[in-house]
Amino acid sequence: MRRLAVLTLILSGAFLCGAANEPGIVTGSDEFEFVYRVKLPEIKGEARLWIPLARTDAFQTVKMEEPSIPMKWEKVQDREYGNDICVLRAQPADSGKTIELRYKVVRKEKAAYSASGEDAARFLRPEKLVPINETFKSLAETATAGKHGDLERARGLYDSVLARMRYDKSGTGWGRGDAVYACDAKTGNCSDFHSYFIALARSIGIPARFAIGATIPADKKEGLIEGYHCWAEFFADGRWVPVDISEAWKNPKLADYYFGHNPANRFELARGRDLIVDPAPATGPINFLVYPLLEMDGKGVKAETTFTFRRTRA
Repeated sequence: MRRLAVLTLILSGAFLCGAANEPGIVTGSDEFEFVYRVKLPEIKGEARLWIPLARTDAFQTVKMEEPSIPMKWEKVQDREYGNDICVLRAQPADSGKTIELRYKVVRKEKAAYSASGEDAARFLRPEKLVPINETFKSLAETATAGKHGDLERARGLYDSVLARMRYDKSGTGWGRGDAVYACDAKTGNCSDFHSYFIALARSIGIPARFAIGATIPADKKEGLIEGYHCWAEFFADGRWVPVDISEAWKNPKLADYYFGHNPANRFELARGRDLIVDPAPATGPINFLVYPLLEMDGKGVKAETTFTFRRTRA
């Protein structure tokens, strides 16, 4: 019971008064301009491109300027999560053109929040790279032995992933959000850390889900953002609880903070895995969507993509 009380205090923020002074953390709220820019490669034949479109929710207010998309496009939603997605067709004449999406964002620090009648049980289902199997179940049961309630059990899983994994982007196989790879290799990036956590949680009946976007540098006013960032949420006691295990690994002093919080300097672009959209990519459901998915003749092609920001908070 004392452990559960401590976890409840952590989630409420009672032990987090020092977090505002830690590097990388913006507490309370943040305001910034975010620019998503894609330069098309040489287009041979007909090509199709899928790009996530950020949305307003309870923790971020998003206003997008008129998008600079110099070709025909349409907005669709994926079937399961309702992400807004820009789908466009490109022709050889579009080679080298630049697509630019410019957002003005007000973001709030995220803590545990009510599920608001949402059916959390649907987040117990496996995904292509996040299966449920006996290995994950056995590991999860070991990590949660002697713990009671989903909040305390989830903390056991969080601590287990934190101890088992190492943030390392060397070699191949990392970055796909492959829970089996993460379990076996014990290394990876944020997508691997959180896919592993989600697989463990679901294997013992704790609903969990995935979200992806970017971290806005806390110590700069403007500049380039080096890549995407993703995190997870689990369901306990009628609330969704955010976790960021890869950031906790990088800064162990903030391990308690990242169990139950996302800082305000975040920007969510999409949520969920195995996204089903119409029109659909030839390669099938989208693993996760943060960088653009470009296909030419049914094969994936890389498009040069940059994220930049300018902080607008006074």
